[in-house]
Amino acid sequence: MIAILHNIRSAHNVGSMFRTADAAGIEKLYLCGITPAPVDAFGRPSEKLRKVALGAEKSVAWEKVKSTARLIDKLKKDGFTIFAVEQSKKSVPYFRVKQKGKKIAIVMGNEVKGLPKSVLERADTILEIPMRGAMVRQAHHPRHIGRGKESLNVSVAFGIVAFHFAHQ
Repeated sequence: MIAILHNIRSAHNVGSMFRTADAAGIEKLYLCGITPAPVDAFGRPSEKLRKVALGAEKSVAWEKVKSTARLIDKLKKDGFTIFAVEQSKKSVPYFRVKQKGKKIAIVMGNEVKGLPKSVLERADTILEIPMRGAMVRQAHHPRHIGRGKESLNVSVAFGIVAFHFAHQ
């Protein structure tokens, strides 16, 4: 199993995802677009990422990639099944999908914008994590200020889906 992190903004989120990837047995993380890497272009370590990753940035293979779409196209040719994690009219609850023994790529998107249409169209399946909280049920909730809380933090969502596949 591998994961693609598309335009994740926060080095803390990426560090958490490295740590989760290590725990879930993810073979490699592809860091696409603006997603921060453990080291910058000058070889300097990202202290924010390292602080949260707790060494996982050294044990999990990673690669910086410019185009998520081209990477997905290549992975599909190599026999990977692509799972995008995003709320969509076409999404299915993650727990309904079984993929034991197959080559899997999990695609996670930007904390605010999610995954672009170009990525969602390339996915074999779009997965969602069903939400139940008051903020989801009640658009009129006093703290509901337009966006609401209809999703989890990207690193938490990654952990749920990664462990779902890891334990099949």
